[in-house]
Amino acid sequence: MMNDALELRFAWRGMDSEGQPMRGKIIAADALAARASLRREGVIVTLLETLGAAPPPKARTADVTVFTRQLAGLLRAGLPLVGALELLAGSASASGMPRIVRALARDITRGVPFSGALARHPAAFGTLYCQLVSVGEVAGALPTVLARLADDRERAASQRARLRAALTYPVMVLLLSLAITAGLLIGVVPTFKTIFDGFGAALPAPTRFVLALSDGVANVGVPFGIAAASAVFIGWNWMKRSPDARAAADHAALRLPLAGKLLRSLAVARWSRALGTLLSAGTPLSDAFNSLTHATGNRVFDRATVDIAARLHNGERLAAAMRAVGCFPQDVVQPIAVAEESGSLDAMLLDLATLADRQVDERIGGFASLCEPIVIAVLGALVGGLVIAMYLPVIQLGNVV
Repeated sequence: MMNDALELRFAWRGMDSEGQPMRGKIIAADALAARASLRREGVIVTLLETLGAAPPPKARTADVTVFTRQLAGLLRAGLPLVGALELLAGSASASGMPRIVRALARDITRGVPFSGALARHPAAFGTLYCQLVSVGEVAGALPTVLARLADDRERAASQRARLRAALTYPVMVLLLSLAITAGLLIGVVPTFKTIFDGFGAALPAPTRFVLALSDGVANVGVPFGIAAASAVFIGWNWMKRSPDARAAADHAALRLPLAGKLLRSLAVARWSRALGTLLSAGTPLSDAFNSLTHATGNRVFDRATVDIAARLHNGERLAAAMRAVGCFPQDVVQPIAVAEESGSLDAMLLDLATLADRQVDERIGGFASLCEPIVIAVLGALVGGLVIAMYLPVIQLGNVV
């Protein structure tokens, strides 16, 4: 973010229209903007003190999507860009989106192109977003481009929500079953052990295993849990900071038995839709790859995109470059090769994205349906196996009697 886009924090004191004293803090571009904002709220400012530079605003993905949809609607209704931004900046929101929108309006007033103003907030608006907006500005189709961006972001958010919902149920049930099993091992099994000690006979192997497991959980369960949580925390931070570690994790995720095909279809859908949207908006193929380096959210595909761009600059065809990197399925590469020959690459990419989205939806549904019986089987094996192991000695004693 450039220096002229920075905002300041102010502490103010004043009174309302009835003369009641008020105080608070506000973030604005300068003292004049802070006083004007407070005046619009009916505050008579008596003291305004600068506290320093404000932290950069942060906006959630959903807030950016809502902003994109609303801005597209306002522009289609005939409002000028600055007026639409000022209207959206006045909306009440607990996030940093109003601050970002106000900064966009200020930059455009100073003569900065809209795409350039967006690029000053890379955490909210990615390279692909800015590139599409730039194309829409040049072509005079900014409302259409923004509406398409909103559609794509809403589609991606819907897929993430369905995938999250499909994973939440089995994960929660498995965690609950593990908690129940641990509780039985710590609180119930020791009671059976005191009873079994009075039998004076050899215990079955499953019972001996459960008793040994109970002793292990009671003795090292807490240290092991702390160590496991620490390892997960350290590994997560390491992956966030190390691109190579994140790439290795993404590569391993693509090889998972059930989730691998789902993640690959999701990455292909995002990649194809992003490239198809850029090409349909009039972006040259070689220039489009400059905006695709983070389009999929998967480091394997992002690195493959960089490799494909280098191969295109060396004169290779797109289908041949995609085949060479090895992460795109053949049923995606072959239609692209045909589309290159027929000159309908943008339409084919969008069709492939639609097909991949449909595959993602089907696989999410299948994954959710498959998880339920697996979870029931695991839960039954854990609890049922534990109960059977504890009652085997009682059954054997009854047979002897």
